[in-house]
Amino acid sequence: MNKIGVSSFELAYIIVNDGMASKVLHKAKKYGIPGGTIFRGKGTVNNKLMNFLSLCEQKKEIIVICAESILIEDVLEKLNKQFQFSKPNHGIIFTVKTCEIIGSKSCSCKNIGRGVEENMYQVIFTIVNRGIGEDVIDAAKLAGSKGGTIVNARGSGIHETMKLFNMEIEPEKEMVIIISKKEITNEIVDSIRKEVNIDKPGNGIIFVQDVGKVYGIYE
Repeated sequence: MNKIGVSSFELAYIIVNDGMASKVLHKAKKYGIPGGTIFRGKGTVNNKLMNFLSLCEQKKEIIVICAESILIEDVLEKLNKQFQFSKPNHGIIFTVKTCEIIGSKSCSCKNIGRGVEENMYQVIFTIVNRGIGEDVIDAAKLAGSKGGTIVNARGSGIHETMKLFNMEIEPEKEMVIIISKKEITNEIVDSIRKEVNIDKPGNGIIFVQDVGKVYGIYE
């Protein structure tokens, strides 16, 4: 099987309010991105007034696009100007590097590098059973997180099936996406592991990635 070698490709995650994803993706294509995938989710915010008004949960859409790093950087700058992600509650963008891409004819490796970057943020992905995502968010907040985004998913594995009338059922999952400052990532992960008992087989999985470009993060 032919593989694309070490490349300068990045994944960009763009989290926007419900109804905005198609508009953002349309502009991204106009700026040169060949395509993307849109997921639906919900976001949480750590705001006392919004909690009091029961407005702490917001419908979200997550766009995932992939392209060469240079193109991603240019497109995200243009999207940021167009949709003003730098303003509060307009959305969040973050990027992560990827080693290779298989199955995309629109991506060809040119081995273009951008040098070493200092990563200030990391993204924590936590995959748990449906209904536990909020517990993950609460555990993360105990360690200093300001919130996250929950995406519905589906899992399959040796610990992840149950039987109903002798039929195997693949339970629904929730994937929680949390952006954290690098210095508190370990504390957030430890809090999630403790509060959700993540180390027990079948309870979930956590993985962490360094983040490149970030728009829409406020302290």
